Amino acid sequence: MLIQQEEIDAMKKLGSATIHEAQGQTGALDSCIRPVDPSQRLCGPALTVDCRPDDNLAIHYALTKAKPGDVLVVDAKGFTEAGPWGDLLTLAAQRLGIVGLVINGAVRDADSIIEMGFPTFARGLSIKGTNKCQPGKVNVPVMIGNVLINPGDIIVGDRDGLVVVEQHRVEEVIQLSHAREDKEEGIRRGIESGVSTVQLLGLAPTLERLGMK
Repeated sequence: MLIQQEEIDAMKKLGSATIHEAQGQTGALDSCIRPVDPSQRLCGPALTVDCRPDDNLAIHYALTKAKPGDVLVVDAKGFTEAGPWGDLLTLAAQRLGIVGLVINGAVRDADSIIEMGFPTFARGLSIKGTNKCQPGKVNVPVMIGNVLINPGDIIVGDRDGLVVVEQHRVEEVIQLSHAREDKEEGIRRGIESGVSTVQLLGLAPTLERLGMK
């Protein structure tokens, strides 16, 4: 399915929390995978990489398959005692038009990555290097944070975290997200006019049922 650039732009603007709520509180990646630079956002189709812990050969191979606009999504099995990604791979990725990295593992050269303006989400930082001798797979389904990510699924990341949108649901999720924003704007106006959140969210019956009068 071909995703339009305007759809990518719309999801990037919406943000991860709105999208997660709008699509039924699904698709959120492990909250321990955080942005190296919280001011950066990313959004794009996943180029998935399944690699061995402590080895980045598959990542180098994945760059030969990348297209402009891709987000590299690497399952390094949560291993954080080595950094399979650093400033040189960042430079190579930027030259290829890759728009960001999500890694279930660690990175290094964090200052350089921030200076280069490359959106990077990782489980941790590690100064230790990796090997380049173990096989891996590219453009296969991967699991990160108990979420299945298929090649081409859309990854949205910002300060709040990461969310995955299945590629066949992109148009639907954008519509649901805009509807949620409209609903929240109505709640915001209600709060500003002095109405309680209990009233606005219809929580009185629940509070009464639980004896919270």
